[in-house]
Amino acid sequence: MKIIFIGTGSGKTSLKRNHSSFLISTSKYKMLVDAGDGISKALLMRGIPFNSINGVLLTHLHADHYSGLASLIVQMKMNKRKNRLDIYIHKDIEKVIRNFIFQSYLFEERLNFELNFVAVKENIFAAVCNGFEIMFRQNSHLNKYEKYDHKKKLKFPCGSFLFRIGDENIFYTGDIGAKKDLYLFDDFKLSTVISEAAHVKLKDILKFYDTNKPQKLLLTHLNDEDISGSLIPKESRRKMICAYDGLEV
Repeated sequence: MKIIFIGTGSGKTSLKRNHSSFLISTSKYKMLVDAGDGISKALLMRGIPFNSINGVLLTHLHADHYSGLASLIVQMKMNKRKNRLDIYIHKDIEKVIRNFIFQSYLFEERLNFELNFVAVKENIFAAVCNGFEIMFRQNSHLNKYEKYDHKKKLKFPCGSFLFRIGDENIFYTGDIGAKKDLYLFDDFKLSTVISEAAHVKLKDILKFYDTNKPQKLLLTHLNDEDISGSLIPKESRRKMICAYDGLEV
């Protein structure tokens, strides 16, 4: 199993980092986690064929995490994809993504491959393939926006995810809203943690590390000024890795 960081940047568009996204690659399945603006070019830069991707998981509906999905599907079509593409999305926003694709004039009759929507639910493992499961848990990242939905038209799922692959439990915080979200999967023994670093303080991530002691802790969703990981205190660099575009672990 390999994790390839396609982008490690924050929501601010950068010439130094692509928007936050990574690929989980096993011998049986390749899952792209998030597909924000520019994802197609970012995959090309990493030498990853579009049609090698079996599924795309979207954590939430901020543009830097989902807005490149339609253009990625176009690239798959232009590269004569035939195999099914799985799209993993929380059940409350599945219709939004379906409509986004439809409004982009991407009709399945013209794609020549199937779009298979897999609706994820809270606290229930969804099977990806033999030996690969995912679980969604809601975090607080979008809570602050609910007050602006005056007509109550929106849903606000925002996922932290556990990827269970064989004997390994990989926790991706997703974009979170508070330090408490770091502990959403405390009931699992975590082998690897991928934590965003734009909405939570490093000291809180370090405290989480000292409490849970995962084998690996990688930081992503980073700002431009932290290109080399220099913002991580020297005494803490043995505990966490500052991810960069193209990093493979």
